[in-house]
Amino acid sequence: MQIDPNFTKFLSRHEIDSLIEKMAQELSKDYEGKDVVFISVLKGAFLFTADLIRHVTFNPEVDFVRLTRHKQSHEKSGTIGIAKDISINLKDKHVLIVEQILDSGRALKFLYNRIKAAEPASVEVATLLDKKNKRVVDVPVKYVGKTIDDHFLVGYGLDLEERCRNFIDLYYLRYPN
Repeated sequence: MQIDPNFTKFLSRHEIDSLIEKMAQELSKDYEGKDVVFISVLKGAFLFTADLIRHVTFNPEVDFVRLTRHKQSHEKSGTIGIAKDISINLKDKHVLIVEQILDSGRALKFLYNRIKAAEPASVEVATLLDKKNKRVVDVPVKYVGKTIDDHFLVGYGLDLEERCRNFIDLYYLRYPN
């Protein structure tokens, strides 16, 4: 596959796999014997979620949620909504929100509060990549693959105008448009 010359490799597939294996070991230790639901945030986290569930030693349920952001001209953050909601009853289950990349935390905080309202036994967050310096709201993140600087990343589920999700490695855009 031809990669745009403006993309610079950020993480190889091997490096991504190592991060996932390490996180899966920690999750397996923490969740063994529990009734667990992974909530994967679409669209970016679908590959990460698939790889993560292959590496854990327990058998979680998996569901997907898709959030929307409606920007208003006078509002920097916009309004967050749900385009595809959770279809599993979360009451008394241990919920793990699986996100590919975390930056401001606004959307994740919205989802976290939505899930807490469903009365689960617990709610935790796992993210492959954390732009901790971009956080504007407090979100409890327990499992982090790698803390990163503010790069625009594509590949491994992350897109550029709905393309590039299928790259096996992660790239950053060297010269943003």
